[in-house]
Amino acid sequence: MTYPTYHNLIGGEWLPAASGKTILNVNPADHDDIVGAFPSSDAEDVNAAVAAAKKAFATWRLVPAPKRAEILLRVGILLQQRKEQYARDMTREMGKVLAETRGDVQEAIDEAFYVAGEGRRLFGQTTPSELQNKFAMSIRMPVGVVGLITPWNFPMAIPSWKLFPALVSGNTCVIKPATDTPISVYNLVQTLVDAGLPPGVVNIVSGSGSGAGNALVEHPDVRAISFTGSSEVGSHVAQRAAATFKPVSLEMGGKNAQIVLDDANLELALDGALWGSFGTTGQRCTATSRILLQKGIAAKFTERFVQRAEVLKVGNGLDESIEVGPQVNAGQIETSNKYVEIALAEGAKLLLGGGPLTDGDYAKGTFFAPTIFSGVTPAMRIAREEVFGPVISLLEFDTFEQAIEIANSIDYGLSTALYTKDVNRAFAAIRDLEAGITYINAPTIGAEVHLPFGGVKHTGNGHREGNGAIDFFTTWKAVYVDYSDKLQRAQIDNAE
Repeated sequence: MTYPTYHNLIGGEWLPAASGKTILNVNPADHDDIVGAFPSSDAEDVNAAVAAAKKAFATWRLVPAPKRAEILLRVGILLQQRKEQYARDMTREMGKVLAETRGDVQEAIDEAFYVAGEGRRLFGQTTPSELQNKFAMSIRMPVGVVGLITPWNFPMAIPSWKLFPALVSGNTCVIKPATDTPISVYNLVQTLVDAGLPPGVVNIVSGSGSGAGNALVEHPDVRAISFTGSSEVGSHVAQRAAATFKPVSLEMGGKNAQIVLDDANLELALDGALWGSFGTTGQRCTATSRILLQKGIAAKFTERFVQRAEVLKVGNGLDESIEVGPQVNAGQIETSNKYVEIALAEGAKLLLGGGPLTDGDYAKGTFFAPTIFSGVTPAMRIAREEVFGPVISLLEFDTFEQAIEIANSIDYGLSTALYTKDVNRAFAAIRDLEAGITYINAPTIGAEVHLPFGGVKHTGNGHREGNGAIDFFTTWKAVYVDYSDKLQRAQIDNAE
């Protein structure tokens, strides 16, 4: 079997891992399809990449921000031209259906055009000084070399959320893609290179978290880390980064609730539940994993939801007729299986699915049947812990206030949705739901790049991507210009 071999990008050169070791990137829908071999990097490769980024920072930070932004504008245009090929590459390595991978590439396009505009909007502030003949202002400065650790479920969109704001702010980057989905990051960075990005400004080091990720987090010349992944790994990253006082942006897990009130447009709520639950095979931090149903509509909604979910077509996402692709690897199948067993042991009622699909063409991949549980209570683990698969819990409630309490009763706080025609309850939910994102009459998925993205509690640590990313990738400098031609002492000479 022949397949391409890819290398790390370090200082503008494509180099194999110092160890010579590689990791195979395999299509989760068809294990006979090997996308390529990628470097299994370690600290030696990370050291070289950081050194290259540090060298490039000396000149990149001096490029005017509008000129840096022009490169991103060209990236957006190139991504438009390459969208179909990059989407197909992504479906091969990650599994989600073509409609979704096209959307993933489109999000990178949107991010490129949005952040390109920020090159002329890196605003600071001017403010009156307390002294005469003295000018005071604040300006944004780049952080330096930043480390980016990205997940497999949105392997081009999320890297673009990190790379583009970091670059327009004047930083240089070392990015470690997820081991399951490196080619999408390679495609994105190749597009940056083709758009004119100078050597060393972005460097790719492919490999595992233990081999490359830890070395990146702990490197003394890396000034900040942006991480997207599980809460468990995010905690590990934050603790390791703390030893060198690095700021860390964490975007982590979710256990997102869709609330459906008695007065909701039921067909609209069903559409949202299907898309939120089974889009990306449930492998989203914003996926709907709990559906909270007011008792007046619970039976009807449940019946219709099961009917619609059981006819979803599962298979290889390269087939345009497929609606649900595979899970990304065997480990995710094991996790989904584990939570099915936990739910059954807790007393939940299995209405649909409940296990892997292994017959026929399914035998070549890692597929899991769309799975629905009813009779779930808020205390059950299946209602509290992230599954990251197509496993959905249905819970019932009596009052609106009870629904808010159930939705907020977990450790996560990323995305929430409410379906209702009552404007008063809609605004109460916006106020009271403990989440970084709330949708009214829309599913829990569907973030747009020009709004802040992130969550509360165990989902995040206060930073935001989207229009909040510039705040993380810049640091403030206060500037005082005294043109009085004499010594003026703040708080002393102007005290009276």
